[in-house]
Amino acid sequence: MAKKKIILDLDTGIDDALAIAYAVADPAVDLLAIICSYGNVYVENAVTNSLKILELLHATNVKVYQGRSHSAEKAKFVRMPVSAQIHGENGIGEIDLPSPKMKPAQGDALDFFIEAVKKYGKDLILVPTGPLTNLAAAIKKYPALVDEIGNITIMGGALTVPGNVTNVAEANIQQDATSADQVFRQAKLTQVGLDVTLRTLLTKKETQIWRNLGTKAGRKFAEMVDYYIKAYEVTSPDLHGCALHDPFAVGVAIDPSFVQTIDLNMYVTTDEKYYGRTIGDPSRLSAAKTNVKVAVNADVDRYLKAFMEHLTTLFKNN
Repeated sequence: MAKKKIILDLDTGIDDALAIAYAVADPAVDLLAIICSYGNVYVENAVTNSLKILELLHATNVKVYQGRSHSAEKAKFVRMPVSAQIHGENGIGEIDLPSPKMKPAQGDALDFFIEAVKKYGKDLILVPTGPLTNLAAAIKKYPALVDEIGNITIMGGALTVPGNVTNVAEANIQQDATSADQVFRQAKLTQVGLDVTLRTLLTKKETQIWRNLGTKAGRKFAEMVDYYIKAYEVTSPDLHGCALHDPFAVGVAIDPSFVQTIDLNMYVTTDEKYYGRTIGDPSRLSAAKTNVKVAVNADVDRYLKAFMEHLTTLFKNN
């Protein structure tokens, strides 16, 4: 069976690093590239973090592109203090990794993505786990990509639960609601939001398994995720662990049976009161066709088993 061609679009913080590891570890995946964004960190830091993680995992064949540095609505991006609290000042839990020997890929990130769509078509999967600025800009530049690409699976939004930055908004969508709205109205996608990601919890029991491997990758990822868990103890003490937001989206992109979905036409509100809310589009309620599959239930135990098998095997050899 041919491997799944995947491009990740990341604002590389801790759960993005886990998403990279999951994609690298999955034997069914050919990870073509990472396109970086702003969000958890500034885009330049996302590039550096992605390169560091790839080198740690000996996955130096994966290209890393720098994407958009700020939302479509603003002239610059200012990192939220809570992002540093959750992910650390360096975005990867303050773990110390050497400066990468790899260099960012040359050329425009959007042009690379568009050419990949043209080359691989229905065989290509895009997994954005940060703001949707890059994807919206690519659609504007090449509208046909929404019909040509095989699968877009995003980590973002919340339909049946409250948001995590406001009562209605999830962080990735809230960074650039205008771009997110354009994507939700135009693209065929699967939304893996807080509805399901908050059920995929990792604890220090699992990180100890990685630490016990005695490898550099196992130790560094254990330290990074322990930092994440400690941050969750402050921001979300009722969860008793950290949520695997971004790696779950990668898992669903590879194996959609990890979730149950409902079909909807969605949009993102951009008014001040409900900025960043992902919700059914009242103007398309009676439309015969829908373009968004919203994950509302998850096979959590099966996913966590796959997650630990993927990453433990990867770390054992690195």
